[in-house]
Amino acid sequence: MDLFVLAGMPVPDELTPLDAEAGSWTASLVNQAVCLRPEFIDQLRGLARSLPQHPRTRPYPPPKPYEQYDPSFGAALVRMLANRNLHWTPAAKTLYSLTGLGLSSVTIGQIGHSRKELSPDLLARLATVLGIPAGDLAAVTGIGLPMEAPPAHSAAADLAGLVWDVRRLTAEQVQQICDEATSLREE
Repeated sequence: MDLFVLAGMPVPDELTPLDAEAGSWTASLVNQAVCLRPEFIDQLRGLARSLPQHPRTRPYPPPKPYEQYDPSFGAALVRMLANRNLHWTPAAKTLYSLTGLGLSSVTIGQIGHSRKELSPDLLARLATVLGIPAGDLAAVTGIGLPMEAPPAHSAAADLAGLVWDVRRLTAEQVQQICDEATSLREE
C-alpha cells in the first residue's frame, strides 16, 4: 500500500481502509493501549486479526478538497497515515501517544501541503507512527536522520502494528477492540 503512495499511484480499493469512521476509534485505541503491558498489546493485536473482514458496503470516500496535495514527501507521508485510517486529527493524537510530540491536526495538514518542513526529528517520529524504519524513510526522502533518535513509547512498534491491524476493520470492530483495551487497563 505504501509503495502505491510513494509511486504517486492510487491505492487499490482492496488495500484502502474499510471504514472511514474507524479513524477516531483507532486513535482512541492507541491512547488506551499505551498504558498496557506488552502481552496485553499482543492480545489486542490477536483480537484484531481474529475479527472477520467485512465486505465493503460503500466506496471509501475520496480525499476531501483540503486533503488533496501537490506531490511531495510530506504529502506522501500524510497519505500513508490516511491509509492507516489516521487522518489529520487521529494522526495528531496517535503521534502524541507514540512519540510525545504534540502537533495540531492543522499542522498534519500543513505537512501534507508542504507548509511545514519535514525536519529529521519529525520524519523519525512519523516513521514511528507508520511503523516504518526511520532509515527507510530517510533514504526515500533524502532527509537525514536526527543525531539522536527522538523519544518513542517502548511498545511503539507493536502499537504501530496494531494501527496496521485495524485499518481494514469497521468502526464498530475497532470500538470493540478499544473497549477490550479499556477493560485490560482495569486488570
